[in-house]
Amino acid sequence: MSESRDTLFRFLTMLQLIPRYPGRISTPVLLEKLHERGFVIDNRSLQRDLRGRLSRFFPLGCDDSEKPYRWYFDRDYHCDLPALDVPSALTLVLAEEYLKGLLPPVVIGQLAPQFRSARQLLDEMQRNGLSQWARRVRAIPNGKALIPAQLEEATWQTVAQALLEQRSLDVTYLSRSREERKTFTLHPQGMVSRHSVTYLLATVNDYNDIRQFAMQRIEAAAFSEAAWRESADFNLDDYIASGAFGYPQGKADVRLVAHIEPQVAWLLTETPLAEKQTLTPLSDSDWYQLEALVPNDQQTLWWLRGMGASVEVIEPQDWKEEILSCARKILSRQHQQA
Repeated sequence: MSESRDTLFRFLTMLQLIPRYPGRISTPVLLEKLHERGFVIDNRSLQRDLRGRLSRFFPLGCDDSEKPYRWYFDRDYHCDLPALDVPSALTLVLAEEYLKGLLPPVVIGQLAPQFRSARQLLDEMQRNGLSQWARRVRAIPNGKALIPAQLEEATWQTVAQALLEQRSLDVTYLSRSREERKTFTLHPQGMVSRHSVTYLLATVNDYNDIRQFAMQRIEAAAFSEAAWRESADFNLDDYIASGAFGYPQGKADVRLVAHIEPQVAWLLTETPLAEKQTLTPLSDSDWYQLEALVPNDQQTLWWLRGMGASVEVIEPQDWKEEILSCARKILSRQHQQA
């Protein structure tokens, strides 16, 4: 009985370790991971389990084009352990609606079996009306969302695996600034999805500074023979907080003072612009005075410019002048075309 129970647990562990296609795991790596989890099994027994018992009942594939052989599940296979419940299904459907406008299709595709299971569960619940839920709920991003950049599935798989397993990568990268292809050895340190672009954060070759690489411009990626180097003082949250993705104009926050329309005031009451923010009604007007401590970055300035005539910036003076200069340029072009 004990041996049968151990075999059952080993099979369950193996099912958890084998990825869906295009991911693959080699027999030696699978054997090593089983040993790490305390299972006593040799290579011959593992091969017998994979080719005999598991392949009879599960959609396992084997890439035997080279040794060691590598195993994977059919890309559409998904097993709900434990079974999916209704609240989780509702959450997954909403998450799919939200994420498909932010992440590349190849990334969303990794979760397609889970999303499909959630919709199938809701569609089967005709009597309680939950099957209509997915058609009555949408997630809309704040502002204009660009279509997510396209990624190659193999590139995403390789980069994600390298990041998680702390492995270096040899990549071919299309530089936007110089419009030329370059080859690097990258040491992945983190990944950030911002708006419609996913960035790999990595050190390059023998340098120690963190650089950003747009994933859609990685044209080829392969595991490198070079040893992965950790950036010991790198902290992802600190890196983001430093303004690395906000095009900082200065390190210190700035005091923003602006006059805003009632609709904007109402928006900022529910979703503040900053932690430190005050809204004061202006006398003899339905407008408000906004005061907030905000990052000194292009991101905040773009938001203000996007509000158009609904916001009049008073301070900082250089932001006020830049917004006015932009407005004058637009008017000048209109006059030239007239």
